[in-house]
Amino acid sequence: GMALPQRILFPPEEICMDWQQRQRPGAGLCNLGSTCYINVILQCLTYTPPLANYLLSRDHSQLCHRQGFCMMCIMEAHVRKVLCSSANIIWPRAVVRDLKFIGEEFEPDMAGDAYEFLRCALEAMQRACLSGSRSVDTSSQTNTIIHQIFGGFLKSRVICLRCLAVSDSYKAFLHVLLDIKAPSSLITALEDFVKPKKLDGKYCFKCSKCEKKVTASKRVTVHCVPKVFTVCLERAADHTGKKISKIVEYPEYLDLRPYMSDTAGEPLLYSLYALVVHSGDTCLDGHFFCYTKASNGLWYKMDDESVDNCGIHTVLRQQAYLLFYVR
Repeated sequence: GMALPQRILFPPEEICMDWQQRQRPGAGLCNLGSTCYINVILQCLTYTPPLANYLLSRDHSQLCHRQGFCMMCIMEAHVRKVLCSSANIIWPRAVVRDLKFIGEEFEPDMAGDAYEFLRCALEAMQRACLSGSRSVDTSSQTNTIIHQIFGGFLKSRVICLRCLAVSDSYKAFLHVLLDIKAPSSLITALEDFVKPKKLDGKYCFKCSKCEKKVTASKRVTVHCVPKVFTVCLERAADHTGKKISKIVEYPEYLDLRPYMSDTAGEPLLYSLYALVVHSGDTCLDGHFFCYTKASNGLWYKMDDESVDNCGIHTVLRQQAYLLFYVR
């Protein structure tokens, strides 16, 4: 039921999943006011192996003819500076300077949300990858380097409980938002995510066969897995900014097979390589820091300018907000 792309914008076989060079971690990032939410996402993206390998190759900037703002060129320069210079601290001025092009809601002197910045940064990189590719069909847009790394597909199956007609639809994703109000672990949150939900009342389904609104069952599953699986644990309890502060357990290694449309087959194993933590009493204030796994295989706590070695047991005991897993 999924439309095939008319063009391959980036060949998937050219994506290198393993670090091509192993070294100590790069520089910390200076907080330029209220920019901790930016710094944690920049660090997590910098230590995403397939993305870093591509950006370090300079393949994008050598072919880029975009005038003015280009998020891929900015990220390429940033990653090279962090990983290849001898500096202990980097000032991410180019990112802060062009914040309004990344997302209209961001202001250099105002605090922001790390998940929103991640979402906007990935979309800005996606737009940069599509620049110069005229009239690209929707399916082809999902095979840029960004979608090849972070992108997958969700399948939504709706079954009419009156006539049992089945309706399938597919949606591309770059990250998944999980409800943690009830679940106490990432595993139970994923189980809830793929559990069938009843559509009734004001959420009734318009069945094309019955030709009227009916009660239905809807189930969302992961149909195509990404190379990098990015999860946000929704800590906003409501619109007031009240925060869900409980610890939600998450594993170092994750198998996505149980949450697939087709659960038969080999395990689909992922390894944790980065996470973002929010400290603070509400979602509207506080501070962001992160943990990343460097190319040398060791974990580091990255809190703006500071980069400190730590162990996996410390990493797995955090009040995680964003989790990054790689195939």
